[in-house]
Amino acid sequence: AQERKRTTTWADFIRAHLSVLAGTDFFSVEVLTLRGLVTYYVLFFIHLESRRVEIAGITPHPNEAWMKQIARNATMDEWGFLESCRYLIHDRDTKYCQSFRDIIESGDVKTLVLPPRSPNLNAFAERWVKSVKDECLSKLILFGEASLRRALSEYLAHYHAERNHQGKDNVLLFPATRKAINRVD
Repeated sequence: AQERKRTTTWADFIRAHLSVLAGTDFFSVEVLTLRGLVTYYVLFFIHLESRRVEIAGITPHPNEAWMKQIARNATMDEWGFLESCRYLIHDRDTKYCQSFRDIIESGDVKTLVLPPRSPNLNAFAERWVKSVKDECLSKLILFGEASLRRALSEYLAHYHAERNHQGKDNVLLFPATRKAINRVD
């Protein structure tokens, strides 16, 4: 008990590092193709303070080579999603291979592997998965990878610019400018 009093709790760690912390996770989506139902895995990153989400990749086969490329993209100088982050939290999914973690850490981002069976420790990422599935994917029948990509792209635009967020005092995260709202494509 004495030792626990001197250590930082997870909630305190999150609060103290919110601006430099990102989370990542996978979720799967069943997509109808000419070959039948195919399971696609969607990998995303979420910046915890701003709640900005980026879809890092979509694939039916998230192998080590694919994960290494995602890690290189995420840590790329000047435009990689993790450029302003110091920590990346993720679960113990075997898709987060050692080479993925090594590349992330070579970009000065420390990976924090969460304990087994602890979804509440990556609550921001888990909540985003619930939102995208409940508000978007559960309402659609997706035909091919292109329709999945289009649905996620549209949902991200809505999530960032049009959807209010209770955890952020019901404000819009990144409100669209008036010019962008009036534009019709």
